Amino acid sequence: MRAFLALPLPPSDAEVLEAMGERLGFGRALPSESLHLTLAFLGEVEEALLREAADALETLSPPRFQFRLSGIASFGTALAMEAEGGAALRDLQARVKSRLVGAGLVLERRRFRPHVTFARLPERLTPEEEGKLARFLGVESRMAVEEIPAEEVVLYESILTKDGPVYEPLAEFPLS
Repeated sequence: MRAFLALPLPPSDAEVLEAMGERLGFGRALPSESLHLTLAFLGEVEEALLREAADALETLSPPRFQFRLSGIASFGTALAMEAEGGAALRDLQARVKSRLVGAGLVLERRRFRPHVTFARLPERLTPEEEGKLARFLGVESRMAVEEIPAEEVVLYESILTKDGPVYEPLAEFPLS
């Protein structure tokens, strides 16, 4: 089963990002219910190992905090808003990663760049799409979403479909 751990966005903030993706005018805006800030991507994991990881996360209880989204970054064919959560976000991600490794999961070795993906772009852009993207970035790059509450970490299953992935919550771990 494909899985990951993330901070979900409150519906009101997620709807703001979905609307921003729709203003792009091409590609695919991600639906608000799919928007999240990934803390750890687990990839394909056996259910037994996933249960062990969930058990290890049960005692995870860092404090609640707030983060903000600002600035638009490109991650291959994904457009995302970058997240700023300071030491609290970095600490949470480190705690999650430590618990997962302690439970026996092997995680990808990559630098944590917190972000929320809001749109998917085609593999190759036409000249018209390049122009739309440039205009979009000129207007939307100043966009910010402030004071987003981080209240829980959610373990999601990622189900791949022809219309894109669908994320099903498997377990929730409240922040204290």
